[in-house]
Amino acid sequence: MFRRRLPVSRLASTTAAAGLIGAALVFGPGLQQRVAPDPAAVMASLAPPLLEPGSVFTEFGPVPALPEQPRALRALGERLFEDPRLSGSGQIACASCHNRELAFADGLSRSFGHDRTPHTRNSPSLLTAGWMETLFWDGRADSLEAQAPMPIIHPEEMHADMAEVRRRLAADPAYVEAFAAAFGDGAVTGERIAGALASFQRSLSPRRSRYSRFIAGDINALDEQQRRGLDLFRGKAGCASCHNGPLLTDQRFHNLGLGFYGRPREDRGRYVVTGKPEDMTAFRTPSLLGVSRTAPYMHNGGLPTLAGVVAFYNAGGARPRPRDEQIGDPLFPKTSDMLRPRNLTREEQADLVAFLEAL
Repeated sequence: MFRRRLPVSRLASTTAAAGLIGAALVFGPGLQQRVAPDPAAVMASLAPPLLEPGSVFTEFGPVPALPEQPRALRALGERLFEDPRLSGSGQIACASCHNRELAFADGLSRSFGHDRTPHTRNSPSLLTAGWMETLFWDGRADSLEAQAPMPIIHPEEMHADMAEVRRRLAADPAYVEAFAAAFGDGAVTGERIAGALASFQRSLSPRRSRYSRFIAGDINALDEQQRRGLDLFRGKAGCASCHNGPLLTDQRFHNLGLGFYGRPREDRGRYVVTGKPEDMTAFRTPSLLGVSRTAPYMHNGGLPTLAGVVAFYNAGGARPRPRDEQIGDPLFPKTSDMLRPRNLTREEQADLVAFLEAL
């Protein structure tokens, strides 16, 4: 079984977990001893979270199942997702920025759109999109159905006219048949296009990982370094203040100091949606499931490695200072108080990266 030296404060809970684990021992082929999955033992082994003031914490756990998607609707959505006819140029598909071989991201710091227009933001992975309460880095869509048409008609993304998209699809007998299979008749509407794309995205999920096996009850799924990283994640490193729950996101918006307010690379983030000064340059907390496959990181893709992300948070985030002409500006953003220097050693930072890679 897993062995490591633990602080005295955790001996009681770990001893209880050991009892549960011992009760779960079974014998497999060849009389080799193994441990049956025991979620209660795993949860009992977790370090208590150390949370910053203002955090909203939900306990870790397996990702809940989403409703099963109707086969014909999901298949139509997948076909639409891959089809460049949804763009004005006929050359850009949803999959152009959300490549299934790149965890439904694109591996670029910032994506390109119509006429190679550079975007200001990184393409997030879609693997957990079905569980998100809001979509986009700024949360401007509150459902996948609302989100789906936005890139299609955005002038700098897919640059399409929805009426023209409907005409193209309705002129294709195979699409008419696919819409009929999904909806009962072959009418091609914007609402149906959005519904099919949403259904496909709800069929996506993170791949099985060491962490998913661990949180489902396999106490030995993480090695010693990854377990140390998990304890740091929930404790000294402060990650769990924002990255918690089954998806490792609080689904809230936080200012990390990376909005470049008043500068050429300015991105006002959530403020554009709400108009609230406290939302200036705040961005949605992403899920960390599958994070090792979705580099580069942050809303602007500014950090290329997980080691760089850990170093950024270890330093307490970014804290831009106003220029002379910005002093007294009521909109000048303030970096979240939940970010502060963590004083992690190099070894602790490496442990934390090891845990993130296990996700």
